[in-house]
Amino acid sequence: MTIEITHTRREGTLIEGTSRGDGSSEILRLREYGRTQRQPFRWSRNLDCWYLPHSRDHATYTPSLELLAQRLRDAGFEVTLTIDNADRRSFSEAEKEREEKAEGRAERFGGYADTAARTSEAAWKSSHEISERFAFGQPILVGHHSEGRARRDHARMDNAMRKSISERDRAQHWANREEAAANYEQFRKDPGRTLRRLDKLRADLRAVEKWQRGESAKGFSRSPADPELEIEHQELTEEIAHWEAVIKDAEARGFKVWSKADFKRGDFVLYRGTWYEVLRVNPKSVTIPHIHNGIGKRIVRATGNQHDDWTWTAPYDAVSGRKSADEMQQPPQAEATEHQEQAQQARPIKEPVPAAETCHTSHPSPWHAKARRWAHGQHTPEGKPTPATAPAERANWQGDMALVLITSKNSRRSRKRALWAMTRREAQAVCGDSRTSGRSYMLTWTDRPGVEGADWEWVPDNGSLDPVLSDLGVTPRREWSAAPQAPAEAA
Repeated sequence: MTIEITHTRREGTLIEGTSRGDGSSEILRLREYGRTQRQPFRWSRNLDCWYLPHSRDHATYTPSLELLAQRLRDAGFEVTLTIDNADRRSFSEAEKEREEKAEGRAERFGGYADTAARTSEAAWKSSHEISERFAFGQPILVGHHSEGRARRDHARMDNAMRKSISERDRAQHWANREEAAANYEQFRKDPGRTLRRLDKLRADLRAVEKWQRGESAKGFSRSPADPELEIEHQELTEEIAHWEAVIKDAEARGFKVWSKADFKRGDFVLYRGTWYEVLRVNPKSVTIPHIHNGIGKRIVRATGNQHDDWTWTAPYDAVSGRKSADEMQQPPQAEATEHQEQAQQARPIKEPVPAAETCHTSHPSPWHAKARRWAHGQHTPEGKPTPATAPAERANWQGDMALVLITSKNSRRSRKRALWAMTRREAQAVCGDSRTSGRSYMLTWTDRPGVEGADWEWVPDNGSLDPVLSDLGVTPRREWSAAPQAPAEAA
């Protein structure tokens, strides 16, 4: 049987005519092929043939394929080699196929994540069903007729819990990959990234045009008669036109393409969330005070900084806004109001994530197939999920009161143990500090703890966490007064 080696820009490098056990795989798996001469061929069940990864939409390195053909002939195979670098697809066709494949990957990875999550939950339930026998701390009775069964149950619990943790990690892995695949098109068409990509493509096109004129570019020369130059010119022209259309669509949706004409010395530029005074206007960027001067500040002026003699550059593709010197002199209150309005307009609208039905302090949280994550929520006294509150109803939700609770490992207390009352923002900072959790305890918080005395009770504060409260600037209280809640709807 004849082995056919073919390469086109449209299909890449393919090898057909091999069979299992004929000895060709040992040659094809050598890491000595491709444009880098370090790639092996791989078998594709979809194509039912061998292929060279990353060979589509590129010209092949002909000596590499000639070397492969010679090795196969030396091994006793009859080989044909066909190379056609002119047969190609348009860039728009290639990009559309990449987006469709990303959608398929997202759907496939989502299925993997759901399956692993269900397996993890089933293993966790199995472990806890077995542990009901030891709920009250029953020890293993050495020498008793139940010793063997008890040890087997302990081993089964350990295996089930390890499997649950392993599958949970696996579910999170596939969920992360699903998210990356689902966001492929969004990140691919990000305006800032697209502008940087266009700069590189235009530089490559200028180099190709110089080589076609017989001039040197990028430090070397190429023959003007090389047919590959014409193909590269067509590819770069198509790709530039494609990404320019993406930028036009972004501009139609409100994106601003900043340039040298938009700034002058003394203006202020919004760069990475901080306003910097413009020291100099350059073709590709503006010179600003060094970025180290902006730590903890919202406005950095030309003078009065820690590093007055240091400068930085903000490229136009990373600029988010501009103000004149007069606009920056507005009253602080008006400036803060404007900043808040800009942040609300820039904040993306996200679909609300379903509320959690369990609390992570006592047992694993449920896997939300729609949200593609493990949820962490707070219990209501009846064990029902805390309903989400509309933003209009809880405009200042960070300032509402929260109750900080302490939970201990293997605790079987009937009532929750409360340490302090503070605002939600303070509770998040305290519970998120690594010093407020250990191997046998952790802090958590809730804004709906239930009824004092029935659902929770105050416990003594031994002062061990006072340094944390002092560092965070939190002054806790030892009395509970929840923020008024919206009246429940009539059944």
